Amino acid sequence: MSNTQGQATFFNLTITLNDKDVPVFTYTNLDGTDVCGNVVVNQYSTISYQLIDKTGKGLKFVGAAFTTPFDKIIDAITISSDGTLIQLTDLDETPGNTGFQFVLSNTCNSLQMLSPDPQIVNHPNH
Repeated sequence: MSNTQGQATFFNLTITLNDKDVPVFTYTNLDGTDVCGNVVVNQYSTISYQLIDKTGKGLKFVGAAFTTPFDKIIDAITISSDGTLIQLTDLDETPGNTGFQFVLSNTCNSLQMLSPDPQIVNHPNH
């Protein structure tokens, strides 16, 4: 997990298709090092995921789905107008973990796609 202390965390999320047209999600740091996409937060943070679509299917972020949307781990999400960047705001006021899945649209049909489950872990320093 990346360890963040009061600064922005940035990941690239590259999506490719395997030989059976199943999406493959790969998270990397800015330097290209593979990571799992999980984050440990110790202070207010913005966690950004840049979409790199190598599927040829016109993927775009349309949201992030949470199984526990009221746990106050993530406080807000924003998506760029072109759907290639999603940012999660974590005020780090509530200790705990939360999982989520990115929701993506495509230009081939009206179905939406879910990502595997990255996780945010809050360890407030209050």
